[in-house]
Amino acid sequence: MTRSPIALRVWGDYACFSRPECKVERLSYDVITPSAARGILEAIYWKPQVQWIVERIHVYREPEFTNLRRNEVASKASATNAQKAMKGTLAEPLALYADEDRQQRAATILRDVEYIIEARFDLLDDRDPVAKHYNMFKRRAEKGQCFHRPYLGTREFACHFAWVEGPIPESPLTGERDLSWMLGDMAYTPLGDKQVKQADSFCSHTRRPLKVEPQFFRAIMRDGVIEVPSHLYAPAEVTP
Repeated sequence: MTRSPIALRVWGDYACFSRPECKVERLSYDVITPSAARGILEAIYWKPQVQWIVERIHVYREPEFTNLRRNEVASKASATNAQKAMKGTLAEPLALYADEDRQQRAATILRDVEYIIEARFDLLDDRDPVAKHYNMFKRRAEKGQCFHRPYLGTREFACHFAWVEGPIPESPLTGERDLSWMLGDMAYTPLGDKQVKQADSFCSHTRRPLKVEPQFFRAIMRDGVIEVPSHLYAPAEVTP
C-alpha cells in the first residue's frame, strides 16, 4: 500500500507548536509536529484500543511567523492535590488563582496554516474489525464531530478540519528544506508493578505504569511533504 487510508485536512488562523527548548518565551516550530497531529486525530476519534500513527504531513503554505503577548499563569495545577481532593484528604481548597499567578509572556507563533495529515491506526485489541473504527472516524470527520475542539498547538488556536476523499493534492511548495530536529511523539514504555514510583503516567486501558520519553527526529520537507519515521511509534501500550 502506497498511501495510508486516512487523510485529514486541517487549517487555522494561528498555531503554536512550541519548541521544548524555549520554555520561557514560546517559539513555534515551522510546521505542525506529529504529536500535535495525533492530538487532532484523537480529538475527533479516540478509543483505548486504537493507536494513531502519523505517517506523512503535507504542508500547503509557507511558514509565516508573527509575535504576540499572552497572559499565562506561572503554575500548573497539581495532580497530587487533585487526587487528594477526589479522596477528600486535601486540607486546602483545590484551586489555582489566576489573578495572583498571572504573568505576561511573548510568543512567536505561526499564522494562516494549512496541512493534510496522512495517518493510520493500529488496533491493540483485535476483537473489533478495522473497518468499524475506520468508518466511525470517517463519518465523524465528514460531519465535523469531535470529542473536544481540536487545536493547533495551544487550545486558544482552534483547528478546522475536513475529510479528504480521493488523491491528496500536491503542495505548491517545492524543493528540499531541513527543518532541524523536531519533537515526533512520546514513547510510552510499560513498567513493572513494583516500578510505580518511576512511572510518569498510567495506561488508561490497562492501568499499568508507564515511562514517558520524548522522541525526536530530523524533519526534512521535500516538495511540501514531511515523512514521519515509523520508529517513533514502537508498538507497546496504548497511549494514555
